Amino acid sequence: MQFIDQARIAVRAGRGGDGIVAFRREKYVPAGGPSGGDGGRGGDVLLVADANLQTLLDFKYRRLFAADDGRRGGPNRSTGASADTLTIRVPCGTEVRDRRTGILLGDLTAPGEELLVAAGGRGGLGNAHYLSNRNRAPEKFTEGKEGEEWLLQMELKLLAEVGIIGLPNAGKSTLIAVLSAARPKIADYPFTTLVPNLGVVRRPSGDGTVFADIPGLIAGAARGAGLGHEFLRHIERTRLLLHLVDAGAEDVAGDLKVVETELSAYGHGLVERPRLVVLTKRELCEEGRLESLVAQLEEHTGQKPLVISAATNRGLDALLAAVWQQLGIV
Repeated sequence: MQFIDQARIAVRAGRGGDGIVAFRREKYVPAGGPSGGDGGRGGDVLLVADANLQTLLDFKYRRLFAADDGRRGGPNRSTGASADTLTIRVPCGTEVRDRRTGILLGDLTAPGEELLVAAGGRGGLGNAHYLSNRNRAPEKFTEGKEGEEWLLQMELKLLAEVGIIGLPNAGKSTLIAVLSAARPKIADYPFTTLVPNLGVVRRPSGDGTVFADIPGLIAGAARGAGLGHEFLRHIERTRLLLHLVDAGAEDVAGDLKVVETELSAYGHGLVERPRLVVLTKRELCEEGRLESLVAQLEEHTGQKPLVISAATNRGLDALLAAVWQQLGIV
């Protein structure tokens, strides 16, 4: 399944049905009065958050969503049928904006949450509404109102409590594969991960916490370089960042600064987000060099980094313990 996290669509609510001009034609009622009914209301367009959806793929090939029109009124004061609401299901975490102005219309985060994006037109009035002492046989009616029409920009931002970030080949996919049931593509070359991966990691209480593996950032990502700029939005909602640094890198402190610079340039408070620095691939280093790398990172961040090896499962218990402590999970 393709991972699509942005979509542009048009929504059009239904037009209200017209009222009609009609008069009673009944036996033994020689002067039947007006009996034209009102038109029905046009259908609304409603977005609903669905926990079973993970992507905006459904909107790649269909761009216009139009609700049905209301039915015209009938004789004998019969009101035309109102059209059904058109319900469009979107993934949880979808932001909806007006494409023309950029104004945020809604943010659907909880399953079942609803957002009315286009209201149906009101039905017109039949001539029965215009009966008066001065006009006993009105021939006036009104047409139904047009439904609202909007151009929408939708962006999916993954709902994960923990975001895993770092340069390409820092070990992000390997870590999420070891900690959860996620099975991302893993290889020994950069940019193996082309889309974010979600994995559920079991808490001590037995329920799960969602971790998100964000494709590798590079210098200039916030300005559009590499792949990371496409997915930085997905860590906006996270409560905690795991910043992975490859122990086999020539300059671990420099690698750390590259990602920090991109977080700062992107904004949205990411650089101030609680963060755990994690030195990965400890199996590649001798103890002496490992101590030197830890000292370099500690000097830069002011916190002692966690040291792990996802390949050999070393240090993972300590990592998870630190994560639960940061999240306030016992």
